[in-house]
Amino acid sequence: MSNCAIVGINWGDEGKGRMVDLLTQDYDVVVRYQGGGNAGHTVENEMGKFALHLLPSGIFRDGVVNILGNGVAVDLENLWTEMETVMAQGVALTPDNLKISDRASLLLPWHRDLDGLEEARLKDKKYGSTKQGIAPFYSDKYQKKTVLAGELFYPEQLKERLKDIMEWKNLTLTQVYGAEPYTLEKIMAWIDEFGSKLKPYIQDTGAFLRKAQAEGKHILFEAQLGALRDLDYGIVPYTTSSNAIASYAPVGSGLTTAKLDKVVGVVKAYSTCVGEGPFTCEWFGPEADKLREAGFEYGAKTGRPRRVGPLDIVATRYGVQIQGATDIALTKMDILSYMDKIPVCAHYKVNGEITDDFPFPSALGIAEPVYEYVDGWGTDISGIRNWEDLPENAQKYVEMVEKAIGCHITYVSVGPERDAYIKR
Repeated sequence: MSNCAIVGINWGDEGKGRMVDLLTQDYDVVVRYQGGGNAGHTVENEMGKFALHLLPSGIFRDGVVNILGNGVAVDLENLWTEMETVMAQGVALTPDNLKISDRASLLLPWHRDLDGLEEARLKDKKYGSTKQGIAPFYSDKYQKKTVLAGELFYPEQLKERLKDIMEWKNLTLTQVYGAEPYTLEKIMAWIDEFGSKLKPYIQDTGAFLRKAQAEGKHILFEAQLGALRDLDYGIVPYTTSSNAIASYAPVGSGLTTAKLDKVVGVVKAYSTCVGEGPFTCEWFGPEADKLREAGFEYGAKTGRPRRVGPLDIVATRYGVQIQGATDIALTKMDILSYMDKIPVCAHYKVNGEITDDFPFPSALGIAEPVYEYVDGWGTDISGIRNWEDLPENAQKYVEMVEKAIGCHITYVSVGPERDAYIKR
């Protein structure tokens, strides 16, 4: 039996979906175990190019079962819209290959409303939310004021539960933000419209996973975002509202007895960041524009230009440690081919002192990057599939990163296509 988690090492947007799509060839089940529709996993294969937000990235492999675990914020409307888009591109989605945990809580329309209202209230102190309702949802979940997907099968109890939650939620909407209140008719109409479409996919996925484990099935756990956006270990308060680390996989998936045999941490060959918060290695101006355009660095969910900079060794080493990574997938190596000299953020300077330790969040704002430079390779590497065929300087770059972060780089991605990678 083999269980593997694929996780982000940095700020998210590292290319996890691309690696899940690739590695799913060796797995029977793929489980999303946290987060919601607030980020995107871009996948490009023979079926086309896809931006997934809630759907697990294993949906393109025949015979693979994909699960949305109990730790996921399930927005019925956005999930159904995404399913329709994917199915229109020829991907088959049925209750046989897509299952939703009956213990997953539902993200409701008022969560999206509250997200936007709070970001507007914060003005220039905003957290950079995608306004998909994630923070209000998880806040409500921990206050025990959400409903479970399985409650769709108990309509009378669901209606009473929603009525009680709505009365409480309307106090915030009207008295704090001056917004319009919800009516029971409005929220029930939303539930009826989208719940009826998704009820066939909802089941006891915990029981399914336990059976799969007993039968020796190989299970892949797919995370959203990265270690630096983790609720507990990230750049607080500029984090997501769930735990994006591998060790949460057994809890958020519903397979609480899972033991991870392998943790593949995904690292981009340079640094990118969507949203607010400290980003020590950030570039600005023409230098940043050139890198952003070369890598087409725009958010898969929002379309926002990503903040960019050289690879941050300090932050990456910390992410490797927090994730407990056993292997690294280094993505988008091909993008660096235009550089004669490739900078890396090798250290930080904090209060005049050089450090290799990732600072406490309060100190990140005063951290300065200390750059070192390595020679570029000056040629297109996107068609290379064997390690020995890589230019010497490209090999040296990979080996330098590997040594600096203390984890073996097993996969080197040189393009977005499924087969555009090198295995070491």
